[in-house]
Amino acid sequence: MSNDSLRLDRWLWFTRFYKTRMAASAAVHGGHVRVNGERARAATSIRIGDEVQLVRQQLTYELTVRGVPARRGPAKEAQACYDESPASIARRQQRLAELRRDRLQMPMTKGKPDKHTRRQLRNRKGR
Repeated sequence: MSNDSLRLDRWLWFTRFYKTRMAASAAVHGGHVRVNGERARAATSIRIGDEVQLVRQQLTYELTVRGVPARRGPAKEAQACYDESPASIARRQQRLAELRRDRLQMPMTKGKPDKHTRRQLRNRKGR
C-alpha cells in the first residue's frame, strides 16, 4: 500500500471520528459518508485533497483531507490530517444549539417517566 492513500474506513478511524473501525465501516455502509460528492464504499481510497462529507450523531462535517496518517495516534495528529470548512463549523454549532433547545423543552422527571410524561413524549413524536 502506498503512503499517499488509505481505505476510507481506516481513515475515519485513524482521524478519530469513530471509536472502532467497525463503527466507521457501518457508517460508510449506511450511507452517512460521501467522498467528492458521491456515496462511498469502505474500501474507497482516500487521498490528499479529497472532500469528505460525514454525518455523525445528527451533525454534518465537511472535511478536506490534508494528510494520510500512518497510525491511530493522538488527537492532535488526527486533527492535522483534515481541515473543516468554517461554514461547516458554523452549521454544526447552530445544529447543536437547536438540539440543546429541544432537549430543554422536553418534560423532565427524576428517574423513569410517569404515565402523564410518557403521553406527552408520545404526543411530541406524533404517535
